[in-house]
Amino acid sequence: MAIRRELLDELRKRREAALAGGGKDKIEKRHTEGRLSARERVETLFDGGSFSEFGMHVNHACHMPGFVNKFMPGDAVVTGTGNVDGRPVAVFSQDFTVGGGALGHMHARKICDIMNIACETGIPIVGINDSGGARIQEGIHSLSGYGQVFYRNVAASGVVPQIAIIAGPCAGGAAYSPALMDFLIQTRTHSSMFICGPEVIKKATGQVAPIEEFGSAEAHATVSGNIHFVAEDDRDAIAIAQQLLSFLPLNNMQDPPHMIPDEIDLAPDEAINELLPDDSRSSFDIYQVIARLVDPGEWLEVQSGFARNIVVGFARIYGMVVGIVANQPAYKAGCLDIDSSDKAARFIRFCNAFNVPLVNLVDVPGFMPGLAQERGGIIRHGAKMLFAYAAATVPKITVILRKAYGGAYLAMCSKDMGADFVFAWPTAEIAVMGAESAARIIYKKEIAEAEDQPTKEAELVKSYREKFATPYQAASRDMVTDVIEPSETRARVALSLRISLTKRVSRPPKKHGLIPL
Repeated sequence: MAIRRELLDELRKRREAALAGGGKDKIEKRHTEGRLSARERVETLFDGGSFSEFGMHVNHACHMPGFVNKFMPGDAVVTGTGNVDGRPVAVFSQDFTVGGGALGHMHARKICDIMNIACETGIPIVGINDSGGARIQEGIHSLSGYGQVFYRNVAASGVVPQIAIIAGPCAGGAAYSPALMDFLIQTRTHSSMFICGPEVIKKATGQVAPIEEFGSAEAHATVSGNIHFVAEDDRDAIAIAQQLLSFLPLNNMQDPPHMIPDEIDLAPDEAINELLPDDSRSSFDIYQVIARLVDPGEWLEVQSGFARNIVVGFARIYGMVVGIVANQPAYKAGCLDIDSSDKAARFIRFCNAFNVPLVNLVDVPGFMPGLAQERGGIIRHGAKMLFAYAAATVPKITVILRKAYGGAYLAMCSKDMGADFVFAWPTAEIAVMGAESAARIIYKKEIAEAEDQPTKEAELVKSYREKFATPYQAASRDMVTDVIEPSETRARVALSLRISLTKRVSRPPKKHGLIPL
């Protein structure tokens, strides 16, 4: 017996109403602003025809006396699963055209359901945030909904990758779900993220604070460090999410999507020998080394505008996915400070959680000196890097290019901090402090008594460097695996990665370590 026609007609009518969102006029208005609708964002994210929607027919339930329940398609959020480059991903996309995308009880329930499915099936989560905040009409039920979402963000942490896209307003409590996720992408225009807006700040403190100074993508990318990528528009944000996913495993039980060739080209790259300046005190751009080390087109920098004295990002080296942590001598001489320590530690811990090997490029003169750094807690923040590297069980390969001084040498993953392979260029200097400072302390008397003090000091600095700071001194004490030519770096790192991809480390059972937060 054929299904009754009126039942099919009703289903199609309901689907059309849900697909219409807040209406044609509202969607067209977004288009004139260069923005996509919630559904268009989902369609852009996924491979064509792969999206399977969950909860299309959910409608909101108002708990406030005096308010009438009205039809809100999907309760202002689109959820489901689909494929990104053939690999499954879960998504929720808030719909600002429906009630301002405000979060209510059923809205939150849909997000929680899709996050539960993601965790149980082991697939990444992409959350597209575009919401006016809590739905006031639902009172504490809306607040409860946020709590349930936050709880699932934490449950998913370290289990599946979580990527947040800030494509509209994200204010107050709504900002904490993205903050609990692994990577945040914010569009340069039409978006904002903050706890207290300009009016609240002015009323509470008297300060006039334009939202551009604290809620914009630029402010979060360069000052607060709250976001990881700035996108030009919706399509660019989704493209960044797709590129990010291409480096990540589906979950913490899988390896990253390596694309390992049958053979590794061991031919030296002579061009890399020419990158370093003759004077070890001169700056150079670490991006030049990264470009020679990684596969062409396989580099995605994370937090490029924040704490620029350290560079972190995902790459492939002969098809093998790695996380790169590198000092940047061209900015603050590559010193470690509060922000760079936080930036690196968070990235290291993500890589460890999702089985991404770490490659560390070292040229660090030490931790940043200064009263502001000391009062700001550089000890506590610097300890995060020590903790992150020591706790990491993924393959760790360190290449010392030039300076590796004091505690910063350890904080950049020395052999004592668990590096599996440590390679040093002949230009490397591994010591408690720079040769100039050390010589002035050790040879203070000789310098003071010399007739030509500058010449004597230069001689003693050279002597100290040759006796105590060359890479061969560290290699003779088994602190360096090998001293290599710069031209050999790509081949040696690749070979080390191939060997160590099968690395497995067991640690004593415990709930978790206590990182110095």
